[in-house]
Amino acid sequence: MNLFTSVNGNIARATTRRQLVTRMAFLLGSLGVAELTGQTRNMAKRDETVPINPANQKRTSLHEEIEIKAASQRIYDALLSSKQFTAFSGLPAEIDPKVGGAFSMFGGLIVGVTVELIPNRRIVQAWRPSHWEPGVYSSARFELKPQGSQTTVILDHTGFPEGKFDSLEAGWHSHYWEPLKKFLA
Repeated sequence: MNLFTSVNGNIARATTRRQLVTRMAFLLGSLGVAELTGQTRNMAKRDETVPINPANQKRTSLHEEIEIKAASQRIYDALLSSKQFTAFSGLPAEIDPKVGGAFSMFGGLIVGVTVELIPNRRIVQAWRPSHWEPGVYSSARFELKPQGSQTTVILDHTGFPEGKFDSLEAGWHSHYWEPLKKFLA
């Protein structure tokens, strides 16, 4: 069954119900994308405006050890589940939780491929913010060390461009560790 649509006062017979629904979904989705794009743009802008400490200008790796009051399996699952990552970060995530699986997190701000998985112990990803030069990836390695009722997450982030240390270090805390701790509490 065809439905009629009006464009600038003219009637055109071209839209089926399915096409109309598809167009409405696209329109509504575009509005959501515009809002999301603004959120991710603000997130990237905040990270890029972190002052660069001259001592860190040449650094291309960082090492962090974070204590999280949760079992290693819960942390592992949260980092590899689209649904859980979206819940703790507040922005859409699409994560294929297998070796070779692609991921897109924070509404597409961070993208990459999972390189290695050892269940509940290790995640290694080829990781990059989408605003970096095309083809530039770094390595994010998460080691999960159970310590009684909590887990030490050891992050080794290596191979990123010079001048990015301070913004990445700040970003790991504000976009990963703080929200993840709250989510798992």
